[in-house]
Amino acid sequence: MTSIAVLIPIALGMGLIGLAAFFWALRQGQFVDLDGAAARILIDEGEDAAP
Repeated sequence: MTSIAVLIPIALGMGLIGLAAFFWALRQGQFVDLDGAAARILIDEGEDAAP
């Protein structure tokens, strides 16, 4: 029973830390341009270079 009394606050604390990290990432703009990053990998930058 005492282990549950210790583990529940630890689990709640870790959940709050994860939630705070998620909201911090939202405020920093980490999720602003998801489509641009997905399309950027398809762009071939070697086309513009002269042989």
